[in-house]
Amino acid sequence: MKHYPRRPEPKVPASALTLPIVAVVGRPNVGKSTLFNRLAKRRLAIVYDEPGITRDRHYATTTAYGRDYTLVDTGGFDPESDDPMKAGIAGHVKAAVAEADVVVFVADGSQELTSADRAAVELLRRAKKPVLFAANKVDSPRVEAEALELYRLGVDHVYPVSALHGRGMAELETAIVERLPPSDAGDDVDAELPRIAVIGRPNAGKSSLLNRLLREDRMIVDPRPGTTRDAIDALVEHDGERYVFVDTAGIRKKGKVTKAQDAVESMSVLSSIRTIERSHLVVVMADAAEGVAEQDAKILGLAQDRGRAMVVALNKCDLLDKEAIKKAEENAREKLAFAPYVPIVKISAKTGRGLGELFAKIRAVYTDFDKRVTTGELNRFFEGVLATRSPPTSGGKAPRLYFVTQAESGPPLFVVVSSAPDAVHFSYRRYVVNQLRKHFGFEGVPIRVAYRDKRRGKRKGAPEAEEG
Repeated sequence: MKHYPRRPEPKVPASALTLPIVAVVGRPNVGKSTLFNRLAKRRLAIVYDEPGITRDRHYATTTAYGRDYTLVDTGGFDPESDDPMKAGIAGHVKAAVAEADVVVFVADGSQELTSADRAAVELLRRAKKPVLFAANKVDSPRVEAEALELYRLGVDHVYPVSALHGRGMAELETAIVERLPPSDAGDDVDAELPRIAVIGRPNAGKSSLLNRLLREDRMIVDPRPGTTRDAIDALVEHDGERYVFVDTAGIRKKGKVTKAQDAVESMSVLSSIRTIERSHLVVVMADAAEGVAEQDAKILGLAQDRGRAMVVALNKCDLLDKEAIKKAEENAREKLAFAPYVPIVKISAKTGRGLGELFAKIRAVYTDFDKRVTTGELNRFFEGVLATRSPPTSGGKAPRLYFVTQAESGPPLFVVVSSAPDAVHFSYRRYVVNQLRKHFGFEGVPIRVAYRDKRRGKRKGAPEAEEG
């Protein structure tokens, strides 16, 4: 089994606009997931020699030649199939292509072209998107000669690759980067304002909240779930400060989505993920009456994984008595136990109850998101941490920790210089994160800590994400 080196997710700058999207498409069992893993530079998608393993889409942030982009893996696409499952996969593929900036079409270079390949190529032509045609499983010069059959479909250029062995990947990645849209970070006139993404399940009251803040019915409000399909930006002023709020489509649990809704739903989910990436802070709205559900926890996890600041808003509290509200908050804490540092605010978008407290939390969390602690303060704090509890011996090594500094903000990244970074036990790493939070706050903000080898100044492994 091929193993890929683990690497950290590229940091998405807090002020960056949406990352470009590259979709990997093709018929079943041509090696799309293997290529996805190779481009992502880590094993994410399940790879197995059987058609149809990938049904939903997988997402990963990756980088090539200095450009970050979001990679999307899709299920096997057969436009001519009448099978309901394959029809659902086709909906995902079409949704991914519609949102993509660049499409990588993958064919099996070791086999003859099929009618499904031809139909897919024709569909991609109609999409009018930059398309790169990759002939996969090209492991020898003989197979490479056979792979050139793709030219018979009238394509301009074929990229013979072996996703399994890495052959031809440099040329393919170069072509991807060349076709990405120009980076427009900083072109947004509101780029310096705090961007607040309002995320949640359908019918949690997201659009009602935006209408209340705007004092107008700008967003369509309807009791039926799924009314909002696209992310909508709105400039909001409160107590003399300005914010950009973004209303997003509700992210539904997979079992709640019908076949007819599936393709549109896929686009809504992708749009919400892109909105999280281009925001500083995420407000996860949940219905207090229904309680926080597994899907709400997954949404919060998406924001945490992407290093966004977070606030949870329990909406519709006007419908509950004090005892029910208390139980709703306890339920929320239990379901979101993986992120105990995230504040929970009780509100009513309908009546305006609790909106002052919501804005107070947004301001406080956003301030912590961008906060920097001086190296002097950090090392005085660190001396106390080491005096109270030094790192335990691990693997026969007793690691020494020399000093700590803050390398980045938004979200904060701290670097600890050590004699043996790999020997610092995960429990002690969690202890350091908890102590940083205890001394310096960072309410609602994921904290990352990286351990660097003193001898070479080389960072070992990925930054440790907040674990609760």
